[in-house]
Amino acid sequence: MKRIEIYENGIYLVLEIDDENRVRLLHFSAVPFDESTLTSRTGTFGFNLAEVQMSGIDRAGERHGNKYIVTSPGSTLRFSDFVDTCNQIGRKLEITQLDEGTGTKVVSHFQFYNGISVARAWTEVINLGEEEQTLEYVSSFCLTGIEKEGVLPQDDKIRIGVCHNSWQRELQWKEYTLEQVGLEQAQPSDYQHSSKVFACTNVGNWSAKEYIPMGMIRNTEIGSTLVWQIEQNGSWHWEISDREGHLYLQLSGPSEIESHWFKTLKPGESFTSVKCAVGVNANGFDAAIGELTKYRRAIRRKNRDNKTLAVIFNDYMNCLWGDPTAQKEFPLVDAAAEAGCDYFCIDAGWYAEGSWWDSVGEWQENRRRFPKGLKEVTDYIRKKGMIPGVWLEIEVMGINCPKVSEVGDDWFFMRHGKRVYDRSRYQLDFRNPQVREYADSVIDRLVKEYGVGYIKMDYNIEPGIGTEANTDSVGDGLLEHERAYLEWLDGVFKRHKDLIIENCSSGGLRMDYAMLSRYSIQSTSDQDDYKKYCTIAANAPLALTPEQAAVWSYPMWGGDKEEVVFNMINAMLLRIHQSGHLANLDEQSKALVKQGIGVYKQIRADIREALPFWSLGTSSFSDEWVSLGLKNEGKAYIAVWRRESKGDCVSLPIELLKGKNVRVECIYPDFNEEKFGWNRNTSSLSVRLTKPFSARLFRLTFDE
Repeated sequence: MKRIEIYENGIYLVLEIDDENRVRLLHFSAVPFDESTLTSRTGTFGFNLAEVQMSGIDRAGERHGNKYIVTSPGSTLRFSDFVDTCNQIGRKLEITQLDEGTGTKVVSHFQFYNGISVARAWTEVINLGEEEQTLEYVSSFCLTGIEKEGVLPQDDKIRIGVCHNSWQRELQWKEYTLEQVGLEQAQPSDYQHSSKVFACTNVGNWSAKEYIPMGMIRNTEIGSTLVWQIEQNGSWHWEISDREGHLYLQLSGPSEIESHWFKTLKPGESFTSVKCAVGVNANGFDAAIGELTKYRRAIRRKNRDNKTLAVIFNDYMNCLWGDPTAQKEFPLVDAAAEAGCDYFCIDAGWYAEGSWWDSVGEWQENRRRFPKGLKEVTDYIRKKGMIPGVWLEIEVMGINCPKVSEVGDDWFFMRHGKRVYDRSRYQLDFRNPQVREYADSVIDRLVKEYGVGYIKMDYNIEPGIGTEANTDSVGDGLLEHERAYLEWLDGVFKRHKDLIIENCSSGGLRMDYAMLSRYSIQSTSDQDDYKKYCTIAANAPLALTPEQAAVWSYPMWGGDKEEVVFNMINAMLLRIHQSGHLANLDEQSKALVKQGIGVYKQIRADIREALPFWSLGTSSFSDEWVSLGLKNEGKAYIAVWRRESKGDCVSLPIELLKGKNVRVECIYPDFNEEKFGWNRNTSSLSVRLTKPFSARLFRLTFDE
């Protein structure tokens, strides 16, 4: 037996090569490995480094149901090679295993990032045999023993964090005990062979329609945290269950059982799993998300937008609602420029007369809406010192789009011999070079002819399990389409380096880091009630970096000053998506919008480097008080919102400032008359907000 022990960036990783030459991942944690925590009756048998299931091979052994354990050839792989190198971003491990019976080679990759307690993991499968082999499941990351640190029973100490997601109810973080998810032990000494799995799964092209593709395991006894994200813009799966008295975690992309995916490899062919990120931390929830934030910045496409944090005005939300005309736009352009916006985006409807939903796809300006052409408006936007933008939904064609009848079925997803459509739109197939060329022509024309520098790229359908055309399985058709779309997107940014493209999918229904490693900005919601939006805003840094999290601010026509302030603070620690009928606001409200944008421009250089913290914990829609903080070196910002509550005071504990000399100022709004103060002994900020549905933004400065 041989052990390989790695310590890198706060991550303890232990590999074992046992006496039968099998590779085991014994440990991936923020705390050192303790041999005594391995309590399985079968030793390290269940600690497989990778799980791979192929068709036509027996899964012998323990009862497993649909759990991805005892896979074949995953269980018969044998060690072949270990490579430990360094590259520009950090240390890289490659562990190779071989299966003699099928001729399968499996390479497990771990990429570390300098100074960040997160590693990226993925699996490569190569068919070195003489026969075709069909993959049904490939793990991207596989870890057994996630509960093993500490002496308390696992039921008492393990908490599972899930980020629920839904249209207009995005980013709802919940924690569960093992009992609540059906994984409790009847007795602490049980060695379970259950068929129960607690899993979060996505099937389809909306990667985050039910869950953000991430999760967390907290060990409350020792204070350690394991956090992960799956970087996939379509189908994915993660599961937690039991094996020989231990709990395991597995992360993957699509699979046959969950998402109709299988992939046949001819001799010499290979398949690479989706990538995922796994981080560990021993300093609490906020610190774990902070490390994930650093990692997200490290893998993201380098771009100007995430340095400058431009302020965008968009004419949709609580404003034109997808019914733009030149006449309506000009006063909004004037008002947005006066408020200090950097970009002005013309949202849906610029390309069609009247109802446009089922006719999208040609992306030509409509002269009824813009009698002198769309360029008249985009030129006016530039004249006012802003950069113009437009709305697109490039991945679909409406069923009444004239171009639909001009192209073949190979442009679209197909199932059962018919084109796939949803909500009166057909799904385009980006594996087709002609589709990509057409999409390129649309982007290039908008940039060249109209000077467009911003595109709101929306996506409002769910085409389901995939396409049957030119593929082994409908799930693989979907996966290959998604990978082709990402390649197409890379090409767009290569040609137009300063073009900002917003990732919007009915709000935040594709918040994943396959997309967000390319896009610089993400719509967080279509929520049109500002009183609810503060919860989504406060939770946004769970799923993405603050500088990528676009939040609507839409002061209402006729609203009072506290409503304006509440709206602005929703967005001011993230990215401002300004909207609302700015031209119709009273002078006081206009001044508060302008003041908020001015303050934002003063602090946005800090936002792009800050790490989040939650004094009141993550937010729920039922919370009376909501808070979000961002910390930099020597300063922190904290937003606090009061909804309806019995009391008018709140205490915001900020443990990270314990023992420091802290100076507090309210930086928005400037008319603040509410009381606040720093409590050194309790390391907390006390705030009084006398009116329901009010908010304030504070800056705290201190000596490190």
